[in-house]
Amino acid sequence: MQLSNKTLEKLRIIINGDGTPDYRSGPKLVEFFNELGFNDTYGQGFPSRWIYTDDKLKRINRTPELDKCIRNTFAVINFIGRIPELDDLIADFNQYLAFDKWKVIRENDVITFKRLDKVVIDSGVQPSAIIKEEDFLKQTFDVNVDLLRLNIDVTEIIKMRLQEVESCIKSQAPLAAVILIGSILEGILLGIASAFPQLFNQVQCAPKEKDSVKNKKFQDWKLANLIDAAAEVGILKQDVKKFSHVVRDFRNYIHPYQQLVSKFSPDKHTALICLQVLKAAIYQIGEYNKNSGGQN
Repeated sequence: MQLSNKTLEKLRIIINGDGTPDYRSGPKLVEFFNELGFNDTYGQGFPSRWIYTDDKLKRINRTPELDKCIRNTFAVINFIGRIPELDDLIADFNQYLAFDKWKVIRENDVITFKRLDKVVIDSGVQPSAIIKEEDFLKQTFDVNVDLLRLNIDVTEIIKMRLQEVESCIKSQAPLAAVILIGSILEGILLGIASAFPQLFNQVQCAPKEKDSVKNKKFQDWKLANLIDAAAEVGILKQDVKKFSHVVRDFRNYIHPYQQLVSKFSPDKHTALICLQVLKAAIYQIGEYNKNSGGQN
């Protein structure tokens, strides 16, 4: 199996497990990859965890060890009592793996692979369902930023940024649009977390302070944490959660070297999909606020 740099990057994130119960420290990463035939030791001069994992994945790409690596990453025995979480993780990874025309399948306790003859995008909600981008783009959402019930000044900023996104797309500036969309999504979710502090602080995926069981302050949460938490409490539905993580990944192209490594440039189609995800998120949050009566 040969994977693209973008898929390898996603696999690295899952293996390292930052901000999740499956976090692997430096020594744990060494142990993980030594099971794949390496003979490393952890000590002084050890590189950053993400550099180490990236290097190992590039070395085993196109080899049988990559298959074993993926099987070990999604080993069912490590998710006892958390099988739905494992299935969500596999569905998330399959969104990236689909572009390499592969799919991970869990059959009870066995992880297998399926070769695809075309790019197939799973929703993550119904494993057999195929999401057609053209159908997703045709959906109409009643986007009312006021229903987010955020601070009035923040609300006005979000409205202005949404107008700027539209202008960027019309002006053939898709990268700028995608970065703006990511910033808007993060700002909205941070505002929602601050509005429902008790709800968000109780989620299992809440990031912890280093060497502590105490949750980080909301302003220190990453966009990935905010997306997962919003989905866990039921504010975002699973389909929007999945696509929101794709928006988050594209937003990271604000760093030129990140875009260089991935060798991917967003186009107008990418920007339109990301905008549709943002509109869907705003709509679902607005619906949640109406149904909850704004009570935290």
